Amino acid sequence: MSIADEQFNPHDLLWVREPADVRSLSEAVPAWASRAWLSVAPVVVRRAAAGEGGLVPVGLRGRARHERFAAYVARGHIARHVTPEALAQAHGWRTDAALADLPCVRALSRIAPELDGLRLTWGITGSVGFALASGVSTLRPDSDLDLLLRAAYPLSRDEARALVALLQVAPARIDMQVDTGHGGFALAEWASQADRVLLKTASGPLLVADPWAEDAS
Repeated sequence: MSIADEQFNPHDLLWVREPADVRSLSEAVPAWASRAWLSVAPVVVRRAAAGEGGLVPVGLRGRARHERFAAYVARGHIARHVTPEALAQAHGWRTDAALADLPCVRALSRIAPELDGLRLTWGITGSVGFALASGVSTLRPDSDLDLLLRAAYPLSRDEARALVALLQVAPARIDMQVDTGHGGFALAEWASQADRVLLKTASGPLLVADPWAEDAS
């Protein structure tokens, strides 16, 4: 199966063949998204509706926090595809001495065995995932650790609370998003007393009581 035939999910990382393969429906692609940068830096699949002709919605990120840009890329112009789960399974942080002392990476080292032991389908997103995938670090001492939990079946509130408690012992702030397959939401919201949570879907955000319900999206 070619890369163009693979399923792309929100938070997956993609490398484009050429900068010209990145398209915007409204404005020019910024200058910082240069050929040199995009040769190493992946774009991330956004949770949004596909563009005309099946264009994949992606987000570009640069070295600076303000360098973010929403765009699209054609499936046939994708050179490489890496999932957050693959980054977790590769354990790349164990051998990257340049990142080892950062609190967010120490948090990852601490929490990864716990999540693996629970047999959860989890992955690494955000700045840490970007650094592990590209070899280019934009991490800071105050960077958070962003994680993704793939949960096609309901997670009880008690299970969510236990998981949040586990994450809180790490030496950096951890933000875990739960992906149900048709939407995503914050684990911390599901673990709270809130009656409804904010579910991010391809058609926009929704406040829902049950993020796994078939009509939630």
